[in-house]
Amino acid sequence: MDIELKSLISKELEQFHCSILLDELKDRVRKLKAYGVDDTEIMAAMNDEELFPQLIVTHDYKVVLAGEKNVEVEMEPLVKSVYLLFLSHPEGIVLKYLPDYRKELAKIYSEVRPWGLTDRTLQSIEDVTNPLLNSINEKCARIKKVFLGVMEDDMARHYYIDGPRGEAKKISLPRDLVVWE
Repeated sequence: MDIELKSLISKELEQFHCSILLDELKDRVRKLKAYGVDDTEIMAAMNDEELFPQLIVTHDYKVVLAGEKNVEVEMEPLVKSVYLLFLSHPEGIVLKYLPDYRKELAKIYSEVRPWGLTDRTLQSIEDVTNPLLNSINEKCARIKKVFLGVMEDDMARHYYIDGPRGEAKKISLPRDLVVWE
């Protein structure tokens, strides 16, 4: 048998084996989903953990993506406070229940921006927790934009606030990748 024919047969066998492995993988993913494992957990298991950088919240409330070069994810204080609120609720928050989180958001904001809560700030917190206004959606859009500015969407979507309309919005990043200093 000549070398070309051997090479062709070898490549065909390789493709056949890859096809079988992909079918097995799809079957196992279906089984995992049937057991209630969500896409985030499956992706984290399939990806090298280093592909998902740790999210570090420093003692002075900087949000940093850890890696070879730590990257600070910069946000204005109210946007960062909204982010930290959602980050501290892995189960997510249904937007129509945001008024229940008003005091918690005010506390977070007062820690992020420790020079006090002004009337204007309190009104902004009131607005962002009012589900009848669009303020929360604007803050979530800003958070999404910031993360899309530092990483690709397929990874960034695990770091920003997202969720189906009418259901809990949350940050899907596995919490073992979140470090609070």
